[in-house]
Amino acid sequence: MKGVLLVNLGSPDSPEPKDVKKYLGEFLMDERVIDVPLWARTLLVKGIILNTRPKASAAAYKKIWWKEGSPLIVLSERLQEKIQNQVDFPVALAMRYGSMTIKKGIQELVDKGVDEVFLIPLYPQFAMATTETILVLAESIRKEHFPDITIQDLKAFYNNAKYIKVLSNSIAKHLEGKDYEHLLFSYHGVPERHIRKSDITKSHCKIDGSCCATPSPAHEFCYRHQCKEVTRLVAETLNFEEGTYSTSFQSRLGFDPWLQPYTDRTIERLGKDGIKKMAIVTPAFVSDCLETLEEIAMEGEEIFHEMGGKEFTTVPCLNDDQEFVDLLSDWINEWAKSETIIA
Repeated sequence: MKGVLLVNLGSPDSPEPKDVKKYLGEFLMDERVIDVPLWARTLLVKGIILNTRPKASAAAYKKIWWKEGSPLIVLSERLQEKIQNQVDFPVALAMRYGSMTIKKGIQELVDKGVDEVFLIPLYPQFAMATTETILVLAESIRKEHFPDITIQDLKAFYNNAKYIKVLSNSIAKHLEGKDYEHLLFSYHGVPERHIRKSDITKSHCKIDGSCCATPSPAHEFCYRHQCKEVTRLVAETLNFEEGTYSTSFQSRLGFDPWLQPYTDRTIERLGKDGIKKMAIVTPAFVSDCLETLEEIAMEGEEIFHEMGGKEFTTVPCLNDDQEFVDLLSDWINEWAKSETIIA
């Protein structure tokens, strides 16, 4: 029997500091998130970050928390429910971090008789700290607890023509009637070393002005290339004029070089350059969350206004947009029939 497991990032159980601290501890101790030796990661996370950051992060979560709970969880559940209504076999939801574990998600499917799982990481682009950590943990759990099931996964779908059309339609819909001078595509940042570590050629990814535009097998696992490609394809689909849009990266942590340009500094620069009306979209996320609702929609707007900007428009993530639901449901149904991964 077939079944589907949707996997998103995760969330604290509540916006209280104790729950945020527990969540951050699990998230930041992941060796694919902070990829330094265990002793150094432990010193940094447990010795410094967890003693300083949870209170501030909890305050940020409280700003965006809904009555129903964490926005990311609620929106993921809505997506799951809509997909379940369009497919004929069980669809479960899990999170990489937090109490909605991948093990619980697989167990839910197994309890319903599932022995073939289609795992869908809810990330359009591949990255060590997102897709890879989900797949590695899921396989580890399968081997230890569910050796009789099989798991297939949906590959990164950043350049799938149908996905680009859905994303472009969503952007166009939410910007219809809006007067803006510049659209910023903001993606979650990663350290530059993650790009080099994911380079299967061990030589292509130089993070310069040309490697992302030069064809290479490395692009299959290059987060930077995949983000830039989403921007390019959407701009092409919507016929954006050169100079009216750009790409940036948000949410950096620590002092190592992260992918640039940084979103906060880009917003600041746009304001200083005289842009009075800007819009921003976050295509690395499929569900609105702390990074989109607080870091972008609140902090980003504040920065823009401080720099003289007047109107700041945020485009929601795809969330449970019906076209996105239809697309994922189609991929699931095609997998069920052919056992090939479309994206």
